[in-house]
Amino acid sequence: MKKLISYFIKYPVSVNIIIIAFVLLGILGYSNLNSSFFPLSDSDQISVNVAYPGASPLEMEEGVVLKIEDNLKGIVGIDRITSTSKENSSSISIEINKGYDINVVLADVKNAVDKVPNFPTGMEPPVVAKVESIIETISFVITGNDIPLKSLKTFSREIENDLRRMDGVSQISIMGFPEEEIEIAVSESALRAFDLTFADVAQAVSKNNILTSSGSVKTSSEEFLIRANNRSYYGIEMNSIVVRADQNGRVIRLKDIAEVSDRWNESPNRLYYNGDLSVRVRVDNTNSEDLIGTAEKVNEYIEEFNIRHDNVELVVARDSSITLVERTKLLFTNAWQGMLLVLLFLSLFLRPRLALWVAAGLPVAFFGMFMLAGYFNVTINVLSLFGMIIVIGILVDDGIVISENIYHHYEQGKNPVRAAIDGTMEVVPPIFSAIFTTILAFSVFFYLDGRLGEYFSEVATVVALTLGVSLVEALIILPAHVAHSKALDRNEKVNVINKHAEKVMDYMRDRMYGPSLKFVLKNKFLGIVIPIALFIITLGAFKGGLIRATFLPNIASDRVAIFLQMPQGTNEKITDSIISMIEDKVWEVNADLTAKQTGNLSVVDNVIKRLGAGTSTASLNVNLLPGQTRDFNAIEVANAFRTAVGPVYGVESLVFGSGSRFGGSPISISLLSNDIEQLKQAKEELKLDFTNNTILKDISDNDPQGIKEIKIKLKERAYLLGLTYQDIMSQVRSGFFGYQIQRFQRGQDEIKIWVRYNREERSSIKNLDDMRIATSTGAKVAFSEVATYEIERGEIKINHLNGLREIRIEADLKDDKASATEVLQEMKSTVIADMLAKYPQVSVLYEGQNREAAKVMSNIPTVGGIILLLIYIVIVFTFRSYGQPFMLLLMVPISFVGVGWGHYIHNFPVNMLSMLGIIALIGIMVNDGLVLISKFNSYLKEGMLFDEALYKAGKSRFRAIFLTTITTVAGLVPLIFETSRQAQFLIPMAISIAYGIIIAIFLTLLTLPILLSFANYVKVYVKWFFSGEKPTRESVERAIKEMEYEQKEIEI
Repeated sequence: MKKLISYFIKYPVSVNIIIIAFVLLGILGYSNLNSSFFPLSDSDQISVNVAYPGASPLEMEEGVVLKIEDNLKGIVGIDRITSTSKENSSSISIEINKGYDINVVLADVKNAVDKVPNFPTGMEPPVVAKVESIIETISFVITGNDIPLKSLKTFSREIENDLRRMDGVSQISIMGFPEEEIEIAVSESALRAFDLTFADVAQAVSKNNILTSSGSVKTSSEEFLIRANNRSYYGIEMNSIVVRADQNGRVIRLKDIAEVSDRWNESPNRLYYNGDLSVRVRVDNTNSEDLIGTAEKVNEYIEEFNIRHDNVELVVARDSSITLVERTKLLFTNAWQGMLLVLLFLSLFLRPRLALWVAAGLPVAFFGMFMLAGYFNVTINVLSLFGMIIVIGILVDDGIVISENIYHHYEQGKNPVRAAIDGTMEVVPPIFSAIFTTILAFSVFFYLDGRLGEYFSEVATVVALTLGVSLVEALIILPAHVAHSKALDRNEKVNVINKHAEKVMDYMRDRMYGPSLKFVLKNKFLGIVIPIALFIITLGAFKGGLIRATFLPNIASDRVAIFLQMPQGTNEKITDSIISMIEDKVWEVNADLTAKQTGNLSVVDNVIKRLGAGTSTASLNVNLLPGQTRDFNAIEVANAFRTAVGPVYGVESLVFGSGSRFGGSPISISLLSNDIEQLKQAKEELKLDFTNNTILKDISDNDPQGIKEIKIKLKERAYLLGLTYQDIMSQVRSGFFGYQIQRFQRGQDEIKIWVRYNREERSSIKNLDDMRIATSTGAKVAFSEVATYEIERGEIKINHLNGLREIRIEADLKDDKASATEVLQEMKSTVIADMLAKYPQVSVLYEGQNREAAKVMSNIPTVGGIILLLIYIVIVFTFRSYGQPFMLLLMVPISFVGVGWGHYIHNFPVNMLSMLGIIALIGIMVNDGLVLISKFNSYLKEGMLFDEALYKAGKSRFRAIFLTTITTVAGLVPLIFETSRQAQFLIPMAISIAYGIIIAIFLTLLTLPILLSFANYVKVYVKWFFSGEKPTRESVERAIKEMEYEQKEIEI
């Protein structure tokens, strides 16, 4: 190591070559980095989707879902299985444990699904697929004056094809129109008049509407294919299909008995942009695509399209790149502001030329990081930039220590090169340990479970890469520049500002710190009691609610999403009228907010209303003015909407969602049981308690009230006529749901051909009574003669979690600063405890943010313990002592004093990101202790008494420790005091590091010497007890023992 460092210090040209390489390769690496909202995360979910037209939720559950779930049991790598059974379909979601190859698990899941012995007849094959990680990049609507939906759809398909031809665009979804189908609508009177059944009509169409080949004819000269092409792709072309013909020459064609038409599916699915009919196109990004680049290409396309067309317009509804650019710009601003503050303090308290070379290490380290970042899948996103902000202050720590030490050796009369070599080599062990322990502390993020762990692992990657490069810069580049520049000049003129700063530093060291250190060394008990008392007071404030806590932070949003759920079966017109009333209130609130907004800009940018899917569901996506220019946050806007709308009677749920949270809802409780009655009762009671809780809002559940069902029962006469439930229900299904005859591809759409009653004959229960049922003999009887029915509500959705029936109840907090942790803890001890006692068959799981937090906390004790052990081992290797590293780590918990009160001062609750900040703080805290202990050991070797060595080490390292602390804090100050809503969710982590390290400077400079002194007394008395002779305080220290051992070796 010494030869390598000496080489670069003696020959600075090689150092300059390294810098040039870092800069050029760093610029190249940065230019190749993609941009994204959050760090890229690999897919950890597998979906199994099943379609079974006409099946009820109970049929889907019993005939499909339970069979698949049973077969999935025992597959290695599966974390949990959730499923939803609905009318006509079901979906199963499989979450994969961290560390397992999803492709291997996917193959196992496919095999398990294939092994299901018997699925119901008529069910379509299950689709098993990996759920890809995508994020919305940009969405726009296709709209115009009085343009029919069919034309809008045609435009959307053309636009989709254009976009797919672009590089970097692969994920496109279109919304705003139902599926197209061909309906053969017959009447009961026509069927009776021609003595036909639905099966007769379906058979005639399926046998005649074909495109098929039947071999070939091979002559001596050529070959002819035999083919029939009687496929009709549109309804009007099918009118001439022969349904029945007899020997008398009577021909019954399809048009004689039915009305054939191309039409939209009856399930509503409509979009309105600011009140105008529209179709929405959404472009998403995968992990391999650049968000900003994709958005730029799409925006260029939109601009060109609008120039070419007059009657139709593309309007951007939401552009995520704008928010991303805002956030990255904001964090870049915080970064350079932090860098300027770091430079300011360096130039104040270091000699100007030394400060210049120390500061020069910042860009070199960042260029080196960019050079390597692409190999670790780092992108330009909010968290990678946050990692750069964290590391700004840490980067200069080793540079400060090395440059100060080089100057100290230079003042002893050595020439610049020798001073640089000796000064650097003296601090290599503590510098290497400081960097390595910091990287170790941040490496905890690599092993955290859940989405938070995936995201913050990128922070750790950025910090590790930057610090790794900074180690090269500090040990090789910095000493070479200091040795061969005018930085080492005893006659360097010091400006007035530096003189005053030096006086301030001397005053703090000699008049404030020196006496304080002497006092605590004389009054050790008091010096220990004070930090412990502060720690206990902080814990009391935390438990008492003065310092608030919650699970995860709320992330600022530029959208308010309003979801309306009506009772199942509600007429589409009623649902439309309510959501339209809410839209009117949105525009009324917008008028009030716009009057208060700076510049009177419209706070609401646009409103996208969606009806569907289904007649009882509707939503409004209210896209707001971009956050940086808006005076109101999304929560305030959503609350204004909620107040203006007021209570809406008859709705099942009405949610005004604003912002996005890691992990989902702050309050999310899953009730699990296979006792359906107890489960439903528990849900009603818990939901009522949620509604009566004044802290909660936007209460919803995933168990909507079922649609009214006509429960059919056969009469005795049905059996006498040879009819079964299957016979009757299949005919009723054909008439009222439809009999699917064929499906084929028409352009990009899959078209299904249905035969059923016309709409008029499916609009009354009386139509069911009048329906004629065909018997096995061909006779027809009225439905009312062979069956009766009752009307009651059934299930519309059945949810499972790990094989048990599940009902999930969710709510948000009215006050975004409130503590979800406290609310949930109170519920656990009161409402939920009472409910579980009343319904013993019901169990509870805490989902949403609580589950995400539990995932993170589940392996922190293990991972954190291992990392602390590794940090301890590194320090042991550095000092070759067991006690000194232990004393160093003993101070870590006390730093929570700064973390807690820092959050209190800035009115932030302590959350999971704050806890991650504490983890990062551990590595930073250790650095200062390493520097002080290293100097203390060197003074002992020089022959100083124990207390004198402690005192001198504290004073000599005061400047370096003070500077490393103040530069680390300075790098974070702009972010901590950032008022922009875009950065609020990152501030708690910055608070933890900054305020924690402020407390850490007192712990390092005052408490650590006391702990070292206590440990020394213990060693003295232990040795005295066993040897019978009281040793000196210095002789029991490891540094003295090593020195004596080295002297003996020399003598030998």
